[in-house]
Amino acid sequence: MTLADAPVPHSNVRTVHSVFALILLGSFAYVGTMIDNLFAFAAQLTLTARERFSSVTVAQSAGVVVLVGLAAAVGSSLGAVPVRWMGILALAPWALAGRNWRHRHDEIGESVRRRAVTTFLITLGLGGDNLAVWIPLLRANSVIHEFALCLVFTFWQILFVGVSWALATHPRVVSWGQRSGRYFVPWLYVALGFVILIECHVL
Repeated sequence: MTLADAPVPHSNVRTVHSVFALILLGSFAYVGTMIDNLFAFAAQLTLTARERFSSVTVAQSAGVVVLVGLAAAVGSSLGAVPVRWMGILALAPWALAGRNWRHRHDEIGESVRRRAVTTFLITLGLGGDNLAVWIPLLRANSVIHEFALCLVFTFWQILFVGVSWALATHPRVVSWGQRSGRYFVPWLYVALGFVILIECHVL
């Protein structure tokens, strides 16, 4: 029997599947909670002087880092709480889905010019949905998986910045995203609620 014909150890297969599932989980958790922020931040950039793009982007990214740190810290502080009990946090994204759906016909607020400090604070202020999803996910996984999720978040944050800068040159795309996002974002929150239940071994 040649090396190519040798059976693949089941442990290696499980490891590959675990890594792939973790990447999908982290990607879904980040994109699902940041898709609305993407178009909002791109809209802000369209009204920001080009020379201030870097400082505003650093402030936005710093806000995301703080949110991830808060989610990890809160998750760690709940170490005594059984993972299955954390499944109750699935109610948070479902509540956000209901709120967003009820307000889907509201007028879109006009973006304003913001300085870096203001952008940082607004990113934190808009991070309630991020925390609602990220806390149980980080709590439900081991430290190694938690670190891996942070790496996945880092990849998507870099992509988030790049796409935001690209969209800033196309105001019509930003406007379309803000209008249509109010219809599909609630369904993303619903799906994220079920992801939390699965990760917390409730389903």
